[in-house]
Amino acid sequence: MRILVLGGTVFLGRAVARQALAAGHDVTCAARGTSGDPVDGATFVTVDREEAGGLGAVEGTFDAVVDVARKPSHVRHMVAELAGRAGHVTFVSSCSAYADAVTPDQTSETAPLLPPADPANEDPAAGAEEYGRCKVTCEELVREGFGEVLVNRAGLIVGPEDPTGRFDYWVARHARGGEILAPGDPDERVQYVDVRDLADWILRCAEEGRTGTYDGMGAPMTRREFHAGLQAGTRGTGTLTWVPQDFLTGHAVVPWSGARSLPLWLPLPEYGGFLTRDVTRSLAAGLQPRPLPETAAATLAAFSDTRHITGLTEEEEVELLREWHAR
Repeated sequence: MRILVLGGTVFLGRAVARQALAAGHDVTCAARGTSGDPVDGATFVTVDREEAGGLGAVEGTFDAVVDVARKPSHVRHMVAELAGRAGHVTFVSSCSAYADAVTPDQTSETAPLLPPADPANEDPAAGAEEYGRCKVTCEELVREGFGEVLVNRAGLIVGPEDPTGRFDYWVARHARGGEILAPGDPDERVQYVDVRDLADWILRCAEEGRTGTYDGMGAPMTRREFHAGLQAGTRGTGTLTWVPQDFLTGHAVVPWSGARSLPLWLPLPEYGGFLTRDVTRSLAAGLQPRPLPETAAATLAAFSDTRHITGLTEEEEVELLREWHAR
């Protein structure tokens, strides 16, 4: 197949390009080229999607197109410029497009969506809700432009080359060992997808011509299972100390990401449905998640000297544990 990856220089786009090349496909990546390097073996075309006509340097027709855009204007331009030149189209959306983050075990077939973004203020960087609304608009534009497409609403994507550091924090923490501050309750659930498994599924859907809307993430697991998988993958010998939500919020610990945060932890009940989606349809459609220890081991092996500013510092964690034990 001749495959066009719009992006292809960062994380999921790179994984799609790399695995498509490994499968013998002819791959073109189109991006600004400022966020990362293209995969060896792919044809790289420099484009600027901010402007109409920005994809003008991308020539020919493609059997499959994969787009991970978050800005509706980028998708509008793509739909106009690739009309009649794209066979199968995959748009990678996000579970942030859903309006109800409270209710667990929702499905892609029935869960309500956020309203589309306001055309006068389509800024995916304006916050989580606006990001989700922009993804809803992008989905609508792709369907309007190409008809039957694959919309893949990705969950938390993890694994080698993750630029966010959220999963990396826990891998590094288990590798370091010692007493580990684990947020929430061990029976709470979390959910993620390995970038390589998501890329593989996207490619197989393109090869098979699969269309429809699916959630791109593995089945939920308990926090206890999550940390056990991390420990197995890193061969860590740390011990977990479970610290409840009320204590963490009372001590200014930030959920999800950023400085002084605990990644993959979100307040309940407000986000009880965010990492607990029912993905039965996705698994039946061919998504094949690998065991968590494999993802943890590969992530650890791919660590660079650069560390992301997300999660607790070692000093912050020690102090929080001291205060927890002294309560």
